[in-house]
Amino acid sequence: MAINYKKSCCLRIRARCDVSCANITSLNGHVLPWTNAIRYLGIHSVQSRTFKCSIDEAKRSFYTAANAIFGKIGRFASEEVTLHLLKTKCVPVILYGVEALPLNKSQISSLDFVINRFFMKLFNTNNIEIVKYCQQEFCFSQSINQSLFAQICNKMTIVVQVHRQQDSKAHNGTNSCPK
Repeated sequence: MAINYKKSCCLRIRARCDVSCANITSLNGHVLPWTNAIRYLGIHSVQSRTFKCSIDEAKRSFYTAANAIFGKIGRFASEEVTLHLLKTKCVPVILYGVEALPLNKSQISSLDFVINRFFMKLFNTNNIEIVKYCQQEFCFSQSINQSLFAQICNKMTIVVQVHRQQDSKAHNGTNSCPK
């Protein structure tokens, strides 16, 4: 299998991640450079002492998509239409792959802030209480925390169901799932 040297690079994670390393050279003489961040399948990993992902690109993509929607429809469409477009087109952009990432509390709060900021822009307010009220009234996800929790719970529910079904087959030899 051939390696595309133009798209390949190295990233160091764990202790001594900030120490410079010698370049890795292939048998063909191509050098793989060391970088501070890589992108794989749309997830941005950064150099750190522990495995860490950057959510900056996800936030940037969300703002781009949200501003594109807001720029096209502006104040002409109702809030319901704008929020429906936001839910269906922009929120998936920011939540892509999040359930598989090790996010800390500050990163989750940062994602939550992005949604709150859009509500502040849409309803022309800086009061977080008004934003929370509007999120509740429009049945919008209260926060990214709840969206993440719901996604993780749904994923866990599916995993639990699969394991139960596998256990049931192993013990009974039948295809039925326990209730």
